[in-house]
Amino acid sequence: MAVSKAVLITGCSTGIGRATALRLAKAGHTVYASARKVATMQELGAAGCTLLELDVCDEASIRAAVARVEADHGAVGVLINNAGYGSEGPIEEVPMTEVRRQFETNVFGLTMLTKLVLPGMRRQGWGKIVNLSSMGGRMTLPGGGFYHATKYAVEAISDALRFEVQGFGIDVVIIEPGPIKTEFGDTAIARVAALGGPESPYREFLTVLQRQIRDAYEGPMGRLAADADAVAKVIETAITASKPRTRYVITLAAHVMMGVRRWIGDRGWDAVMRTQFPTPKGV
Repeated sequence: MAVSKAVLITGCSTGIGRATALRLAKAGHTVYASARKVATMQELGAAGCTLLELDVCDEASIRAAVARVEADHGAVGVLINNAGYGSEGPIEEVPMTEVRRQFETNVFGLTMLTKLVLPGMRRQGWGKIVNLSSMGGRMTLPGGGFYHATKYAVEAISDALRFEVQGFGIDVVIIEPGPIKTEFGDTAIARVAALGGPESPYREFLTVLQRQIRDAYEGPMGRLAADADAVAKVIETAITASKPRTRYVITLAAHVMMGVRRWIGDRGWDAVMRTQFPTPKGV
């Protein structure tokens, strides 16, 4: 049977997903670009992508998208699990509804899509699964506990899956970007702003957290940020390589911060974080 190399990408309305769909379509790949609202992807349709409505929090939507690609090509050849967002705030104050939504979007949707495309990849003896993690899947910043937890989960799932499916001719690749110039930071800031209140014991911490997130994208650290196409270029390299690396770290900031975190240990990292954030404490 002919091997399908059709590419299915999630979260294509903005940022990395949009840039990846554009880059791959221009390079001649068969691209299925997906997002919750097709209307947000008209530029991708004009570039040659097939547009799919896909909500990674809706199992029926996930099944329909995979079925469409399989009906057209027999299998999803390349799955790029990009859909995700950052939700920040102190562990105590982030509502459980938001915690569940974060995991549904960043982990459970990714898992369901992966489970559904694997039978087709196994049948044809070839496939590539690219999971968007983050430098935040290898290190943790205050106020980002639940977001980091989702990315640590993506790392663990990917590492286990890589071993389990390599014998079927399927590669699993993890992408670990540092700060990227997208709408990601704006989303995180908005969610932090909705937390706390005059009586919150984390009020000062939340104020600084918003500033730190903004500075990561617009301040001195922001100068080390890359644009979304830098990630798209690495993804293209990963899916076209005969033997892709298991992990791709993107941006100098990611390399530096992950290296420092490994070198100084837990207490050293806590000490560094105290220079960046006020320590919440009792009266």
